[in-house]
Amino acid sequence: MGKRRIRLTKQLFENVEITGVDLSEQRRADATEQFEILAIDNLELALAKSEYTAAFVCSPPLTHSDIIKKCLLKKINVFSELNLTYDRYEELTQLAEKSRCKLFLSSTPMYRNEISYITKKIHSQTKLLGYVYHVGQYLPDWHPWENYKDFFVSDKRTNGCREIFAIELGWIMHAFGDITSVSTVKSKNSSLNIDYNDSYIVTFVHVTGHKGVMIVDVVSRMAVKKLEVIGEELHLFWEGTPDSLRDYDITLKQVNPVSTYEQIAHNECYSNSIIENAYVEEIKDFFAYIAGDSVPKYSFQKDKQTLQIIDIIES
Repeated sequence: MGKRRIRLTKQLFENVEITGVDLSEQRRADATEQFEILAIDNLELALAKSEYTAAFVCSPPLTHSDIIKKCLLKKINVFSELNLTYDRYEELTQLAEKSRCKLFLSSTPMYRNEISYITKKIHSQTKLLGYVYHVGQYLPDWHPWENYKDFFVSDKRTNGCREIFAIELGWIMHAFGDITSVSTVKSKNSSLNIDYNDSYIVTFVHVTGHKGVMIVDVVSRMAVKKLEVIGEELHLFWEGTPDSLRDYDITLKQVNPVSTYEQIAHNECYSNSIIENAYVEEIKDFFAYIAGDSVPKYSFQKDKQTLQIIDIIES
């Protein structure tokens, strides 16, 4: 994620100066070669080298709070990837306010055109809706370049299923409404060397009355993201890719493809459901927020609510 944020930021701003911090010598060498940036292994040294407009915190989730705090104390605006825990949220939000810094939390799906379309269609409905949403991918395939035991999804506190829920529930609650009831069936179905459940079937009831079933796993050998939204006057289908969004025309009784992009940017290192467009828009929104021209789609306060729901799911 750090490399992606560097690459896209350099595409957006011609004269940006970037310092990268990473404990891995190989990743520092790669970043220096690919992006022609300064890459060092010490955060305190990096913070002392220059004054910065912003910091992107793309390290393992359990390290985020300490890094964010150090940046805020230096009066640096912060963009944080998903944290997956909320233990110090109140402290960090208060420190950001005291430092007059902007604190921005990633929620990339909120910037996808397909999800914007789905959300608008849901908000236009006056009748109750149901949905089924399956998101899964075999854990060893997440980072094919490294062993799954060597990054944060191996830790029960930041496990793979928890991350999927954290990525998806923000936009789901924005679209369907806050969650008022949760019912969970969970188990470990694989032989993976992990100490947490790898498969979940969860039923949600939303404050709007909408209801849904979400299936999350790190077992699916083929990466899957499949959504169906069902109502008396609405029927949507989406399989996670830009060309898979479909809307059923009730009058003509036919399924019509919906195009929401003029151009799609995709990195071949990732599954077809992961496109670059949303990451670009999210970075733009962060800098617009710094300039006072935008309000973020997501926040630490909303994320705490999301993570509390996930705590209930996992309990």
